[in-house]
Amino acid sequence: MTGELDRIDLKILRLLQKNGRLSNAELADKAGVSPATCHRRTQRLFEEGFVKEVRAIVAPRKVGKGALVMVGVVLDRSTPESFASFEQAIAKLKFVLDCHLVAGDFDYFLKIRVGDMEDFNRIHGEQLIALPGVRQTRTFFVMKEVVDNAALEF
Repeated sequence: MTGELDRIDLKILRLLQKNGRLSNAELADKAGVSPATCHRRTQRLFEEGFVKEVRAIVAPRKVGKGALVMVGVVLDRSTPESFASFEQAIAKLKFVLDCHLVAGDFDYFLKIRVGDMEDFNRIHGEQLIALPGVRQTRTFFVMKEVVDNAALEF
């Protein structure tokens, strides 16, 4: 059954995605299976990589990170070595929430949380433009978060 999901597995995944704090007993009840079956299935979902991790989603404004910034990055060279060097360096920056290699006008698109515009200006000047291979950045300050971190539909 490795890699195959039935309706119960999918229900467990949907329930966990909606509320990762459910106890095994609550999850079993909502999924309509015994606690032992639920535990076994949930363990398999984790072991096979269907669930990567469970964590809390912290309210950014409550911890002083209310400004969301998207940054397009263009590298000076499009070689495997320059991509690898950039990726290794960007992975070390704790303020970068997401980094995606993209097709189009940019090589990478970053999602960054900061306190305010002044905070971003400092980070940009001291760290982002100093990353290996960065030729150009284009910054987009998010004015309103309409949909953020939505649940996967399956």
